[in-house]
Amino acid sequence: MNLKKHIPNLFTLGNLFCGTLATMAAVERNYKAAALLVVIGIIFDFFDGFLARILKVQGELGKQLDSLADMVTSGVVPGILMFRFYEETIQHGDTDLSAMGILMAFSCFLLTLAAGYRLAKFNIDTRQSESFIGLPTPAMSLFVISLPIIYEYTTIEFVKNLVFNNYFLISVSIILSVLMNVNIRLFSLKFKKFGFRENIMKYILLFTSLILIITLQYLAVPLIIVLYVLLSILQNTSNKSSS
Repeated sequence: MNLKKHIPNLFTLGNLFCGTLATMAAVERNYKAAALLVVIGIIFDFFDGFLARILKVQGELGKQLDSLADMVTSGVVPGILMFRFYEETIQHGDTDLSAMGILMAFSCFLLTLAAGYRLAKFNIDTRQSESFIGLPTPAMSLFVISLPIIYEYTTIEFVKNLVFNNYFLISVSIILSVLMNVNIRLFSLKFKKFGFRENIMKYILLFTSLILIITLQYLAVPLIIVLYVLLSILQNTSNKSSS
């Protein structure tokens, strides 16, 4: 029995385990625990692919298992967390959920549906070996889990009110769902070479992200993801004009 080929799968199962625990935490509105578990799950997700490449044990089983784990950690959890946070904005306003309000609340699960669709496409799309087509599900998940944390810790009143607005949350759910499946090429953060010219957008993203994290802490997370999308679009435009 070749144990080496199962090492990456153990990391993938670690991702799935974290996603399962994060689901329970999100249902209980324990946003900090859910966020921490999602981050740990995403770290497991990074290392399972990394180890599979290093050990040269990439296979169809690992590919399918990886998507199933991601579906929980970066698909189910963001949908539940957004739904529970949306409910909280309604309850905080002492407003009963009307039929329209209930419909809007369940639209939070567009995130879960769109993540599932994207992950299924990713498994059969040969174009995504060097870059991504659409926003990766972990990036969407990080954006969503940051919102309740930002609300709790930010001292900027405008940001606090914006994040805790149910129309804002629905808009974010719709926009992120579209971004995950739109036909926009987003660059990967993998480095084949470390030259500045061929990796200029990656270096801009990394250095700017570091500054944002130091200065804005939790608030930096959604800004970094927005910056990632904008830099990718800029790179696509630049590549088209030079070709």
